[in-house]
Amino acid sequence: MAVRMKEKYQRDIVPALTKEFNYRNPMEVPKVEKVVINIGMGEALQNAKSMDAALSDLTAIAGQKPVVTRARKSIANFKLRQGQPIGAMVTLRGEKMYEFLDRLISIALPRIRDFRGVSRRSFDGRGNYSIGLREQIVFPEIDYDRVDKLRGLEVAIVTTARNDNEGYALLKNMGMPFRD
Repeated sequence: MAVRMKEKYQRDIVPALTKEFNYRNPMEVPKVEKVVINIGMGEALQNAKSMDAALSDLTAIAGQKPVVTRARKSIANFKLRQGQPIGAMVTLRGEKMYEFLDRLISIALPRIRDFRGVSRRSFDGRGNYSIGLREQIVFPEIDYDRVDKLRGLEVAIVTTARNDNEGYALLKNMGMPFRD
């Protein structure tokens, strides 16, 4: 499946974007650099087992072992100490990145309840796109019967686009279902 998205990029998207933005060099065409998947785990402070469940879910979704993120500073109001585990993240590049994007666009997003498309406002001004998912069960790799708690996750798609219009055109041509 990963090959499908990469071939589509090289065969269809590069010529389309070259024509749309009048690029002179094929290396100017924006591409997806990496995808970062992140789960924030506030409940890990009370329940250490929830972190293990989140790590196994993230491993199944990404196909790669996640890194545990830890608190940088202590915050007394949140009963948080420096160095405590508070989340997990994984960075995908290359083949795994294309495979994940293919699964996200063609399988996971359409499985969201009442889905009408993703917002165009989630670009950061430099062509990078972030999307938040409320539950991890939209991915087919997650076994619904073994889920202890629904967890949200954030997917950040980092591109080489110079602005939001280029990033939007890239993701739209990849098949991202934007609502207009």
